[in-house]
Amino acid sequence: MQSGISASEELHSAFKALVSSSNQRGLLCTITKESLTPLTVLEPATSSFDDDLSLLTPHLQPNVALYIILRRYPSDENAPFIAVTYVPDAAPVRQKMLFASTRLTLVRELGIERFRETIFATTTEELTKEGFEKHDRHVKLEAPLTEEEQSLGEVKRKEAEEGRGMGERKSHVASGGTQLPVSDEAVQALKGLAEGKDNLVQLKINIATETIELASSTSTPISSLASSISATEPRYTFYRYEHEYNGTSLSPLLFIYTCPSGSKIKERMLYASSRRSALQIAEEDARLKIEKKIEASSPEDISAESIDSDLHPKVEVKKAFERPRRPGRK
Repeated sequence: MQSGISASEELHSAFKALVSSSNQRGLLCTITKESLTPLTVLEPATSSFDDDLSLLTPHLQPNVALYIILRRYPSDENAPFIAVTYVPDAAPVRQKMLFASTRLTLVRELGIERFRETIFATTTEELTKEGFEKHDRHVKLEAPLTEEEQSLGEVKRKEAEEGRGMGERKSHVASGGTQLPVSDEAVQALKGLAEGKDNLVQLKINIATETIELASSTSTPISSLASSISATEPRYTFYRYEHEYNGTSLSPLLFIYTCPSGSKIKERMLYASSRRSALQIAEEDARLKIEKKIEASSPEDISAESIDSDLHPKVEVKKAFERPRRPGRK
């Protein structure tokens, strides 16, 4: 997924100067008015890449994304440069999405053959001597990835940070995350769920406006739950599951986060970092009490059987050890 932004003439000129000048260690770039533009030249360069990393320090802020082009290898080698996309966690959501979707454009327009690798960093520690050493150790252990695979890997890393336990279908929603505005219609639907009007409310994110909106509000039996959830786009689903267990009628409220594997990278990043917003809306605005949080990559994974196994896990009863009888006794 690309953003449609292109490199400006000023950036092309600044990069040519970097290529031809051994006195320059790197170049900082940003996005200005739908163009990739140069910010600052990192100079003077010494013979030590590690020592010259100190040139970055004054320019790294905890809430501003940057592109960083660095000459890491000798100029007479093929691909002496690396391109770093620095996107700190505290950066605005729109900026995160824009920089992530344009990172491949940067190296392609400047000449991908000049770049040894691209790196995605979220902390200043990753851009120190120790950070690069740690990165190099990981690279040696991992198989080569395409640019698209690297981008997808960053999405998966973000998803893992925001919610653990995909393998067990149980999700822990992180205390941090992105706070998005919510439509009045979505809030009213959740309040209706609290009042028993419907048993299924689905929320979606309008990617263009970065707003949480109502996708649907219906009364749906458990047998139709999976088919009611989008199989192509992520969803935040709130479902009142009425059932009987051990002779008792129960109606726990479930929060189900689904993110199909075919979802766009931008969608996955935004949904993964905004689950906290969806839960806060339900718990604080609609006064709903979520009793179980579930994650699934596909709605097909959601069924009465799978939900029952999450709500009522079977307890293995261990038999007490029986001492063998002594010979001759009955």
